[in-house]
Amino acid sequence: MTQFALGALDRVFHERGRLAICSALIAHPEGISFTQLQEACELTDGNLNRHLHALAEMNIVETRRITGKGRPQTVVRITRAGRDRFLDYIDALESVVRDVQRARKRKASPVRTAPANSTSQ
Repeated sequence: MTQFALGALDRVFHERGRLAICSALIAHPEGISFTQLQEACELTDGNLNRHLHALAEMNIVETRRITGKGRPQTVVRITRAGRDRFLDYIDALESVVRDVQRARKRKASPVRTAPANSTSQ
């Protein structure tokens, strides 16, 4: 039986919401507003808040409240440690995908036999 490197997958990212959040933040290392992140990830206020709180507790993301003219704005960005940890997770996930594809190809390939020597009549 084929073994896959599933143990290398970091469970903190292996959830759709957190995967979406970290993917969006990797694409915007300078940070993005809470509203932009919410739209990009298609999450409710409460759901995004819950995930951000959990990720912040693990030093994966940080939030900053900006005040000035108009309404205050919350900016979210991925930390250096969070970026490294997330990219390690992506590398592990890609490894699992490659292993699965190789196993599928091995199983799908027909058994090869030597061609029979036949003579044309």
